[in-house]
Amino acid sequence: MELLNSSGNNIVHLHDHLTHPIFKVVSEVADEMGLRTYVIGGYVRDLMLERPCKDIDFVVVGSGMAVAEKAAEKLGGLKVAVFKNFGTANFNYEGYEIEFVGARKESYQRHSRKPIVEDGSLQDDQNRRDFTINAMAISMNGEDFGQLVDPFNGIEGLQQGMIKTPLDPDITYSDDPLRMMRAIRFSSQLDFQIETESLAAIERNKERLDIVSKERITDELNKIILSPRPSKGFRLLFKTGLLERFFPEMVALHGVDVVDGKRHKDNFYHTLQVLDNISVHTNDLWLRWAAILHDIAKPATKRFSPEHGWTFHGHEDRGAKMVPRIFRQLRLPLDQKMKFVKKMVALHLRPIALSKEEATDSAVRRLIFEAGDDIEALMTLCEADITSKNEAKVKRFLKNFEKVRARIKEVEENDRIRNWQPPISGDVIIRTFDMKPDKKIGIIKSAIKDAILDGEIANNYEEAYAFMLRKGKELGLEPV
Repeated sequence: MELLNSSGNNIVHLHDHLTHPIFKVVSEVADEMGLRTYVIGGYVRDLMLERPCKDIDFVVVGSGMAVAEKAAEKLGGLKVAVFKNFGTANFNYEGYEIEFVGARKESYQRHSRKPIVEDGSLQDDQNRRDFTINAMAISMNGEDFGQLVDPFNGIEGLQQGMIKTPLDPDITYSDDPLRMMRAIRFSSQLDFQIETESLAAIERNKERLDIVSKERITDELNKIILSPRPSKGFRLLFKTGLLERFFPEMVALHGVDVVDGKRHKDNFYHTLQVLDNISVHTNDLWLRWAAILHDIAKPATKRFSPEHGWTFHGHEDRGAKMVPRIFRQLRLPLDQKMKFVKKMVALHLRPIALSKEEATDSAVRRLIFEAGDDIEALMTLCEADITSKNEAKVKRFLKNFEKVRARIKEVEENDRIRNWQPPISGDVIIRTFDMKPDKKIGIIKSAIKDAILDGEIANNYEEAYAFMLRKGKELGLEPV
């Protein structure tokens, strides 16, 4: 919708935009119970911006839990989750997460972001909100249904594309330091600016982030990573000093060294460019994490020699080894998602090497074998890794990647090597030579795999079996 101007004494009505059935039901319940009730926060903001939003939050001047239970009953006896300690209740309705809370005012202690909560008015509740664009409320009561309550002129914030705190930003951020991450997240998601004084307050209060759990920080970080242009969020995290508080390994990428007039690229800004490049092609959070971490070991592997200039030999292997530690440190999952990122980091130079030379069948087979079903993701990452101000150079590299893709398709169609297992298993080796568990079994298996990948023998049981017999004989084994 066209944003409305709520300045002065104008009264803004949004009743025509509250079409979801939940609003009619909540309005009826609020009037029956005689409780002032409002839809507030993110839903109101996104309604103004015409963005989809599946979370609807209601604030009640009184018992939010009582309104939730009555509304759920009217909607057909929906199951309500009640959290008495927090004074909240929620239920799911037609794919929407509906939450109710009593209006409250909060006070904070220095060592904790958990507030001391008391019952309060709508004004108290709006005062405690993080940003003006999230403090807007719309009345649900019949007498003024749909009327906007916007004490901090959040509409103006939306019109200007500005993130601003309702109260003194130093107090807002010090009270709940997670709001600093949220400010940057909204800036990145909505492509808004953070008000100058508010941005300065984030930098002044950056140490306060240390009292926030890694889980909450990483939740906001992942939302920044999934934003349309995540580099904007990372630049703000870096500028304010927040990134150093929880992800120093990425900050270490920043900077350029010069020796004898030879310089390397700034790997921090290169990483941001790769991240933006890959974000154009995929919403996959873990492939975006692979972009973030693909060069993470370059500071540790950086060397200078007069002959070759700056080198980062082995940064892909060392970077892959860093992935589990970084995931553990940021409380990211240590399951297949972490293994996927680790694989991408380890392999990210392989297609680039193939693009610079005539790719042999053996090299392509090995790449397909090691990447498996993730070969397309790897190629996407590698193409995103091509960053240069020289457009002709970028086009040349991308053209070479098209050739690599064609070779991968050709070899895959001929050899069917993706997710392949060698035709001779350890059990076959044991039975053939009547062996007990022995390291020679692994030697034979590896030799068969390498022979097939190098094209010495065909990928079939007969040739692999004959090769096994020859290899066994070299190792002093005789078939029974």
